[in-house]
Amino acid sequence: MNTSVGNTARLIGAGLRALLVLTVLCGVLYPLAVTGIAQALFNDKANGSEIKDKSGRVVGSSLIGQTYNLPKQDPNDAEEAARPDLKWFQPRPSNGLGSNSVNTRYSLILSGATNRAGDNQDLIKWVTDAKAAVVADNSTAAYEVKPQDVPADAVTSSGSGLDPHISPEYAELQIHRVAERNGLTVAQVEKLVKDNTEGRTLGFMGEPRVNVLELNTALKALSEN
Repeated sequence: MNTSVGNTARLIGAGLRALLVLTVLCGVLYPLAVTGIAQALFNDKANGSEIKDKSGRVVGSSLIGQTYNLPKQDPNDAEEAARPDLKWFQPRPSNGLGSNSVNTRYSLILSGATNRAGDNQDLIKWVTDAKAAVVADNSTAAYEVKPQDVPADAVTSSGSGLDPHISPEYAELQIHRVAERNGLTVAQVEKLVKDNTEGRTLGFMGEPRVNVLELNTALKALSEN
C-alpha cells in the first residue's frame, strides 16, 4: 500500500512539474519570443497592417475592405438601402453571409463566396442593376462611362466578400467622378491611382490591384492640402 501511494505521489509530482515546465515554455517563453520577433521584424503586419491618416489616426487595416457610404437618412430604418458617398473611390460589392453591429464600417462578420450559377436570375438582375448604377454614378458632364467599360470586380463581390482591393481598371473608371466631387483635376487623381497601384506579387503572381483604403486615405490628404 505504501509503495502504491508513493508511486502515485511521484507520478503526481512528475505531472505537476511537467505541467509547470510546459506552461512556462509554451505559455510564457514561446509567446514572448514569437511576439518579440514579430514586433522586431514584421511590426506592421504583427499589429494588423494598420493604415493611418496624416494625423496619425488609425483608419483601418489594409487587409479588410470597407464601405464608403452616406449616413442613413433614418438611422432607425434597418431596411433603408445604403447609398455610396461618391466623393470616395468605391470598393467591390460587399454582399456576404452575415451582418454585424460591431464593425459598422463593413457589412460582414462572416466571410464567404456569394457566387451563383451564371444563369441564375437573381445573379443576372444583381449584376445588371449594379452595372447600371456604376455607369450612372461615374458618368460626368465631361466623361461618359459605357456599360462595356465596367469591369467584373465593379459588380461582383470577391470569393471572401472581404477583398480590400479593386482592379486598376475599376479605379480608373472612377477617376473623373472623384476629381469632380473633390474639386481636383483629373491629372491629380490619375496620379493618385498610379501611385497606389500595386504590381503582381514577385512580378508574376496575381494581378495588379489597388487598395481602396490606402487610395482614399491619400485622396483625403490631397483634398485637405
